[in-house]
Amino acid sequence: MDSRKAINHGVDEGNSRELLENLRVILDSIDEGIHVVDRNGVTVLYNRVAAELDNLKEEEVVGKHILDVFPSLSRETSTLLQVLRTGHSVCSREQTFTTYKGDEITTLNSTLPVKVDGKLVGAVEVSRNITLMREMAHRIVDLQVELFGRREGRRESESEGAHYTFRDIIGESECILDLKRRAARAAGSSSSVLVHGETGTGKELFVQAIHNASPRARGPFVAQNCAAFPEGLLEGILFGTTKGSFTGAQDRPGLFELADGGSIFLDEIDSMPASLQAKLLRVLSEMCVRRVGDTKVHRVDVRVMAAMSRPPLKAVAQGMLREDLYYRLNVISLGIPPLRERREDIPLLTAHFIARFNSQLMMSVKGASDDVARLFARYDWPGNVRELEHALEGAMHLLDGDIIMLEHLPDNLRHLARQKEGRPDASLPLQGPAPQAAIEFQGDFRTAVADIESALVRKALADSGGNISGAARALGIPRQTLQYRLKKLGIDTKAAQPG
Repeated sequence: MDSRKAINHGVDEGNSRELLENLRVILDSIDEGIHVVDRNGVTVLYNRVAAELDNLKEEEVVGKHILDVFPSLSRETSTLLQVLRTGHSVCSREQTFTTYKGDEITTLNSTLPVKVDGKLVGAVEVSRNITLMREMAHRIVDLQVELFGRREGRRESESEGAHYTFRDIIGESECILDLKRRAARAAGSSSSVLVHGETGTGKELFVQAIHNASPRARGPFVAQNCAAFPEGLLEGILFGTTKGSFTGAQDRPGLFELADGGSIFLDEIDSMPASLQAKLLRVLSEMCVRRVGDTKVHRVDVRVMAAMSRPPLKAVAQGMLREDLYYRLNVISLGIPPLRERREDIPLLTAHFIARFNSQLMMSVKGASDDVARLFARYDWPGNVRELEHALEGAMHLLDGDIIMLEHLPDNLRHLARQKEGRPDASLPLQGPAPQAAIEFQGDFRTAVADIESALVRKALADSGGNISGAARALGIPRQTLQYRLKKLGIDTKAAQPG
């Protein structure tokens, strides 16, 4: 090699070392584990998080073949070696393995081929440790197996897993009373139920009440949040696992088998991965489950109830919920109204929660001040009934008397109360539509609320020239809700138009 080539070679080598060192610094700042191997399966890069996930040191892995460091894996089960063999990516794959130190680790991996000029030169894997999550998931299933095993010899009026009944659904607004009537009729069926409504509206409350009013009330009630676990774990939790189907797998029934003879509640169904939705659809169609890694099928008799916070058709349009699964689940559809659309229930809910926390905290709170009641009636409650419950619980922990005052409320509500002091009309709703005309009323509370609502709706219709969509926008409510209220109030849209 002549001197010029030697100099260039030295410069290139120096640049490569500097680039590699910079790359290591960057990779060590990332929150996920990064593992890079060459085309022979020998590790070339292994960042700090990957070392922490595997309880290894960088020098124990770099320069060694994958199978030398992780002897429990094979050329077939290693996602890195699979990508080297096929040249295709592997996304969100659960992998359980044992290091040469004997530590059993479960990770969720996404593995990609590395190509230069179209030629495969290695693979890179991004990992997240889900060992504790997997152990927790299996422990949950084991505990439920034990729980339902214990209750085999007991006859109970209500299911072990469902505690709420229709008596626990507080409200006398027309929309809630109508919803309770529909839900009670649905309880006599075994058809699938899809409940939708904003966070905190009480979707699981209705689901449990339906189960406890149904012929399946003495059967199990099993609930699972579909957003709580990655796809691989969720599939095993729902459908069960077979020993040997993957490293560490044991013979375990899934939640569908545990719910046999009862009901299963799948919350946040639109968070379930699309591929798992397809498997769920098959279970719903055939009422048979096949455990992960098994060839046998198990017949189940389960009523499926699901819930979501998004409007179902919007979730379908956004690709969050398979259309065929939507039609399978949406046999009985229940939309839970937000608290801002049932303001007349706020005093009842307030009294209910105060009574409950009095019992739990051994207190004797009499109620809330008039200022608090007015603020509650005007606030839009984005967190719905749950937000009201937590606001009252927090207030009672701070209380040193027997009346909840404004100063006992959470910061955001106290801030709104201070803002209200500068408003010319304290009767206007917070964060909601502001009527321009004052409203006078007489009679009892329900009549007064109906009169106020009727006046607001009639004015919005008049201002919009009788256009229901325009009136709904002005009132800040969905068009369907306004149509429902028009029918309940007996308002003729033509008669409400300006003459």
